[in-house]
Amino acid sequence: MLPTTLLFILTALAEIAGCYLPWLCLKRGGSPWLLLPAALCLALFAWLLTLHPSAAGRTYAAYGGVYIGVALLWLWIVEGIRPTGWDLLGGAVAISGMAIIMLAPRS
Repeated sequence: MLPTTLLFILTALAEIAGCYLPWLCLKRGGSPWLLLPAALCLALFAWLLTLHPSAAGRTYAAYGGVYIGVALLWLWIVEGIRPTGWDLLGGAVAISGMAIIMLAPRS
């Protein structure tokens, strides 16, 4: 379970960075050169998704919960905005959903 969770986290970081860099460029007046590493991050994100061992739909559903948790950490660490109690509650619900999907017995 640990390798899969770490892979989910790396996948989320690649996706968030790939979306955050264009946001910096378009919303904060960042350099257009930020679009190049953004494209590389999004390509890495797509490749990392192919490394997950489960069926694609199940992987994407479970990944969504991890993505939300990592996005809240990004909000706090990178953007300097402390998540609210509501943010944390929503993240806990999402992570719980991910755990149900990933830990469910399979035949």
